[in-house]
Amino acid sequence: MTHPTDQANPKPQTTATPTPQIPRAPKRIAILATGGTIAKTYNESDGTLGNQRDVLEMMLASLVLHGVKIDRIPVMSKDSLDMTDADHDHIAMLAGIFAQSHDGIIVVHGTDRLTVTGDRIIDRLGETPEAPIILTGAMRPYELRNTDAIQNITEAILAIQLLEPGVYCVIHSQVLRFPGIEKNYNQMTFCQTDPES
Repeated sequence: MTHPTDQANPKPQTTATPTPQIPRAPKRIAILATGGTIAKTYNESDGTLGNQRDVLEMMLASLVLHGVKIDRIPVMSKDSLDMTDADHDHIAMLAGIFAQSHDGIIVVHGTDRLTVTGDRIIDRLGETPEAPIILTGAMRPYELRNTDAIQNITEAILAIQLLEPGVYCVIHSQVLRFPGIEKNYNQMTFCQTDPES
């Protein structure tokens, strides 16, 4: 029987000293809540869907958010079809202000006029603001069983930590950069427009 010490060139036993990991500061993200389908709730009294109460807190509470600090800023609670030019300007102005103090901005927005606000942000801040700005929303309200709201909010929170400064739409597993985004009503999502068309 061979003893372990009799083996030729036995490997020395070494103990690696682990490299201390410096904890990174959490990314500070501002979420501007403006309403839209993502936040619509069912009104039992008249059977309609409307922007009557904020559901963003419920969505965020259902997520594990390690490494980020969320500052939620209620801006308005409107269906985007009801937004005025002044509303789009106001959202763009706030996005610019919070881009100076945060690592990223997420604008939760109605999908019908989401591209109007995205283009307005570009007009006001240029294509490379101080921090990445993401617009997202949902085609189906959070309260519905087949909602896309949680998916889109989750994707936006992940993407905002990885993207370089710019203005984006993050929805349905896509990252699209402004300008040149449109809503595709046939497929009920967003797409990049063909610059040649």
